[in-house]
Amino acid sequence: MNWVTEELSSGRLRVGDHLPSERALAETLKVSRSSLREALKVLEALGTIQASTGSGPRSGTVVTAAPAQAMALLLNLQIATSHVEHSHVYEMRLLLETWAAEHSESERGDWDSAERLLKRMDDPEIAVEDFLQLDAEFHVTMSRTAGNPLISMLMDALRTAIADHTLARAQALPDWATTAGRLRSEHRAIFDALRSGDRRRAAETVRDHIRGYYLETAG
Repeated sequence: MNWVTEELSSGRLRVGDHLPSERALAETLKVSRSSLREALKVLEALGTIQASTGSGPRSGTVVTAAPAQAMALLLNLQIATSHVEHSHVYEMRLLLETWAAEHSESERGDWDSAERLLKRMDDPEIAVEDFLQLDAEFHVTMSRTAGNPLISMLMDALRTAIADHTLARAQALPDWATTAGRLRSEHRAIFDALRSGDRRRAAETVRDHIRGYYLETAG
């Protein structure tokens, strides 16, 4: 797995490329072919590679996802099969997003993409589930201002869980329209604080935003 990660990071290997033959790869890594087969089985189970028999361009072992994508699949599988409560997602988000805001750099922000997400959420006819998918994507985009790829990777992996957990709670609210209006306003405040480089205000706004929605929907 380390070899695949290094090759992808260097650009020598890309998604869609074929891995070397089993013999060549074993010689390169100086491992036995049986050990290599076990490692390849793990990567295939994670969705990082796909092995096909036969001949032609689709045969052999092909890189199908970067390790970050594989981690997202693995994390979402863990969430789906384990007892993950609303409070668990809340605590993880509070930890990751507050830290990201405290370490943000405005020049790292993809402000055009964030603005487009906010405008799409402003649509008064938008369905609740669509709003929350965009909401989760907005938070992932904002987390990237910290410049820590592991933080944004975890946020991206959590995106489905965030949307699913918030949807279940949102559908139980008596007045979603009022809640959505408040969330729109808070998103704008987060956007403005991060873009202006005011880390302290950004962290406080993010913390209050996440905590407020959790408290409103915790019942």
